[in-house]
Amino acid sequence: MKLAVVFPGQASQYVGMGKALAESSPEAMAVFDEARETLGDGFLKLLWEGPEASLNLTENTQPGVLAVSIAAWRALAARKPDIAPAFVAGHSLGEYSAHVAAGTFSFKEALSAVRKRGAFMQEAVPVGVGAMAALMGIEAEEAARACAEAAQGEVVSPANDNAPGQIVIAGHASAVSRAVELAKGRGCRKAVMLPVSAPFHCALMRGARTKMEPVLDAMAFHAPRFPVVANVAAAPICGGEEARERLKEQVDSPVRWRETMLFFKDQGVDTIVEVGPGSVLCGLAKRVSKDWRLLHVEDPASLDEALSAIVA
Repeated sequence: MKLAVVFPGQASQYVGMGKALAESSPEAMAVFDEARETLGDGFLKLLWEGPEASLNLTENTQPGVLAVSIAAWRALAARKPDIAPAFVAGHSLGEYSAHVAAGTFSFKEALSAVRKRGAFMQEAVPVGVGAMAALMGIEAEEAARACAEAAQGEVVSPANDNAPGQIVIAGHASAVSRAVELAKGRGCRKAVMLPVSAPFHCALMRGARTKMEPVLDAMAFHAPRFPVVANVAAAPICGGEEARERLKEQVDSPVRWRETMLFFKDQGVDTIVEVGPGSVLCGLAKRVSKDWRLLHVEDPASLDEALSAIVA
């Protein structure tokens, strides 16, 4: 078995995520306790009880998804101490989870960093000024051409190359709307405006990147225990300083997830485990290869299923 572990950058349902895992795994509960100590007593109450509107703000969502992902990872590692992925990767925010799992930096430092990352991203663009849209049935090159034609002096560009036929674009709301209409004439069969509070991974995040750079510079980076495939390069990094620079670039650069999956395929990966809330990344992986064994870990039941499959 050649195993890759991937970490999500978002969840389909935020309120309550991770609670069942915490109640069943002392290792997972220890992660949430550390998160509460780092971010304050109200963190777990917000994560598990809401209100949803507050939790959906990216400065709260980002540490929440990170905490759930690392809780799931440590629950998995406690049950299978010899787990040794050939590669780890994370989609957007999930790249921080991947680095924590690989030991590049501590969970505590990551929590503080991603809360600031979320706040900086939100501050970079006022709510309503930016937008993101998922384009289905269109290839990356055609989406890029639609964005270039739609810009008209504003910002709009591919933000996530997620899988064959699924591209997310981001930028000024009006430019995104124009790009959606143009994409429909270039093969896009469906477009969905995403319920996000900021337009991530585009040039409008340049200010957020500038603010994140000193935060990342102040963190202690180490060589990861497993190769981490970076979003901006779709290639593995093995050194701490390289990891730091790639995370800086990631803030306002596209997520090259399709290429990351193709790298896994080229390297002979046969099993992918998504660790964290949801199984979106498993769905994207299916678009790249039908041959992979796809597993996920987010609650006690999926943990048991994944362990049984890995052992088998």
